[in-house]
This record gives sequence, structure tokens and C-alpha cells, in this order.
Amino acid sequence: MSVGLLGRKIGMTQVYDSDGVIVPVTVIEAGPCRVLQVRTPDRDGYSAVQLGFGDRSRTKSSRADRGHVAELGGRRQAGGSVVPKAGCEPQSWVREFRVDSADHGYEVGQELLPSSLDGVRFVDVIGTSLGRGFSGGMKRHNFSGQPASHGAKRVHRKPGSIGQSADPARVLKGTRMAGRYGGVRVTVRNLSVVRLDDESNVVVVRGAIPGPNGGFVVIRRSAKN
Repeated sequence: MSVGLLGRKIGMTQVYDSDGVIVPVTVIEAGPCRVLQVRTPDRDGYSAVQLGFGDRSRTKSSRADRGHVAELGGRRQAGGSVVPKAGCEPQSWVREFRVDSADHGYEVGQELLPSSLDGVRFVDVIGTSLGRGFSGGMKRHNFSGQPASHGAKRVHRKPGSIGQSADPARVLKGTRMAGRYGGVRVTVRNLSVVRLDDESNVVVVRGAIPGPNGGFVVIRRSAKN
């Protein structure tokens, strides 16, 4: 059973498939991912596996972040249960994957490589889309703009009318206008797995994924396919 992986988007390229057809792919640096915690119904109320990706400098991490992955020898409250630690460096990207039951086979401190997705044909990739700041209607909603001739002056990229006259005499909710564009969580479903490479910790998927190059992403088994 594979819950998924955490990684970083490297960029897009193109490769040839088994039929000699060139296909666009995205290269993702996925792993090694450490199992930081295993959530159980008895202790946490749900079943999940927590993964971490990317070592972070101890000098840039808080004591809470360091204590999350290693035993610091502090005072423990009487009667408190001892939670196993992964024994690794603080991680830059930490996410949890829900599982159906507690018999998933993962242990704290275990290291996951791209080969953990072996046998998985389709994956969903979750990331944060490229933030574009405050954008106009043409960029944000693909408006065509105003005419470029017939007396139009300095209105070429304006959206035009945004409402009616006396009835209803207001701007309707949801009217597409200029505003903040991008920088939101996006899930791309059913991407084919093209290649898995443990030596370079690379997962290659067919198609595009959200976010800029260098952005963190979550790779999970396809929820539908």
C-alpha cells in the first residue's frame, strides 16, 4: 500500500514513450521522505501517516520543530505517553496522508523513495498555483477587451459594463472583475506515471502540474482512476 510522496517541482520536458511518440512530462524531485509520525485512532482519533520532505537547518528551526523529529531530553509530564521520534533533521515540508486502517505497515523513521509508487499507474498532484497578484479582467478571465478603433480611447483592456440600469440597479454577486489571481491550492487528477528513479529521487508524470519550478507538491494515489 502506498500513501504517496512529497516533493519539489523541477520543471517540464519531453520524452518518448514506448510507441516512439513524444509526450510532455513534468519532473518532480520526490523523496526521500521520512515517516515522522503515525496517527492512530486510540491516541489521535484517526488513522494517518505523516511524511516530511527536505532537511532544514537546525539554526533556522524552532525547538518545537526539532523536538517533533528527535528526542531533546526535556521534562515530560507525568503519565504522558512516549511518542516515537523519526530521529532525523527538521523537515521543510510536512503533510499527512489519511489511511483507512491502522494496519498500513508504515513505521516512524521509515524512508520512502519513488519506488514506493511502483505499480501505481495514475496519481493526483497537489500544489499551490503560481501567484499573479492583482490582475485585470483580460488576464484573470480571458476577456477580449474593448475595440482598438472607432474612437476608443484608453479603454482597450477595460472590462466594459458590469451591470444593468435601474433594474436591478446594482452589481450582481459573482460578476467577473479584476482581482487577485493565482496562489491557491490546485489538484490535478489522473496523471500517468511515466518513470520512477530511486538513484536521483525523481518521479516523472505526464502533463503539467500546478506551481512554479521549485514549489512543493504532494503526490498521492489517484482518487478516481
